Amino acid sequence: MSVIHFLKSKSFFIQLAIAFTIVIVLGFLLIQFLDFKTNHGEEITVPDLSKMQITIADEKLKELGLELLLLDTVDYRKDMPPYSVVEQDPRAATTVKNGRKIYVKINSGGFTEVILPPFKDKTYRQISANLKSLGLKEGRVTYRNYIAKDVVLSISSGGKNLNAGDKIKKNSTVNFVLGDGKDVFDGTNLGEMPSIENDSI
Repeated sequence: MSVIHFLKSKSFFIQLAIAFTIVIVLGFLLIQFLDFKTNHGEEITVPDLSKMQITIADEKLKELGLELLLLDTVDYRKDMPPYSVVEQDPRAATTVKNGRKIYVKINSGGFTEVILPPFKDKTYRQISANLKSLGLKEGRVTYRNYIAKDVVLSISSGGKNLNAGDKIKKNSTVNFVLGDGKDVFDGTNLGEMPSIENDSI
């Protein structure tokens, strides 16, 4: 049988149909295999990790086929447990693919310490702004007889007088003793005259 006659024969078309069917079946099986390996089309709902300890959050994500990645530790928040998740990306209830990384930030174990800057004979306006920027809270303000008004004479916290260079935890409350400006300069209190720095801010 010549090639031309074979190509026109019924046998050729049958074999061609069989080969075409085999190709389609193999292609379908390959797609199913790839879907199985990559979980193509399977979506996972990201759980809410807020206030969850990082070790527990990590285990929970692993059970779902997700991966936890710690980005950072944030300043301590009293409304959140120590070392618990405070932020996550993607957010809770988002749908993601299997194996997706979930980025988290966790709470610190407690308030960090800051160093008290020099404050004596400086103005209250200047020092209070400085301390607030360090994360400290303003408490009582009392006055003492002194020649210069609103000059900081002392700072205390928790009943303890503080000095420049002392360490104090953020969020602590600090109390001020200021000069009332009512003392009269008569020459005998020359040593008490403060050197007030420019407090423009």
